[in-house]
Amino acid sequence: MGEPGATAILLLAGLLAGTVGTAGGITSIVSYPVLLFVGLSRLPADTVNLVAAVACWPGAALASRAELVNQRPRLLRAMAAAAAGAALGAVLLISTPASAFGRIVPYLVIAASVSLVLQPWLTRHMRGRRHAAAAITLPAVGLVSVYGGYFGAGSGVMLLAAWLVLVDDRMPHANAAKNMLVGATSVTASVVVVAGGSVAWSAVAPLAVGMFAGGTIGPRVSRHLPPAVIRWLVAALGAGLALQLWR
Repeated sequence: MGEPGATAILLLAGLLAGTVGTAGGITSIVSYPVLLFVGLSRLPADTVNLVAAVACWPGAALASRAELVNQRPRLLRAMAAAAAGAALGAVLLISTPASAFGRIVPYLVIAASVSLVLQPWLTRHMRGRRHAAAAITLPAVGLVSVYGGYFGAGSGVMLLAAWLVLVDDRMPHANAAKNMLVGATSVTASVVVVAGGSVAWSAVAPLAVGMFAGGTIGPRVSRHLPPAVIRWLVAALGAGLALQLWR
């Protein structure tokens, strides 16, 4: 595909992916297949997707200030855990084959999707166990972020499910927190990946521009949609991603 055509496609894909991802969905379900479509092989597409996703973070932060204002202390601790996990995941990405992790990823995405559907029940179940929930929040964020730094597709679903069940059951607030955690993961993993190998910057640039714009739209969408609608839509996207990864 010619470069102008590929650039336009990546720009539009970034806009849609950023909107879907920061509204509660899965950025990679849009962006990753498009990167393959324009001619990148799997590993370069993974690194481009990871680096471009950094652009969602500032846009989502600007659009989510109202939901983030009272979450700062606990969110900063969780972002530190996310960054540490992502760094480990990114080191694994550039030093180990993807096949081993790839076999379990669909099951992780399906588990997160089911958790989202069951979130109201799980939240009620955890309500009397807040000490236990607080104790496992940071380890859960860190473990999910190891995967996020390694491959990333579906990690937002896992983080959203964890935050809704363990921390805050209000969808717009949990989605805003998830976007910040994904941002910390993306920034850290990108630094490691860029330092450790080459990146197709000609693909990163248009995808990132689109993702930044989409990142300013997604949180506003999340704010106005009923939580049940977001849960079921994101769970359906997760199931679709799992099927895509199983192929």
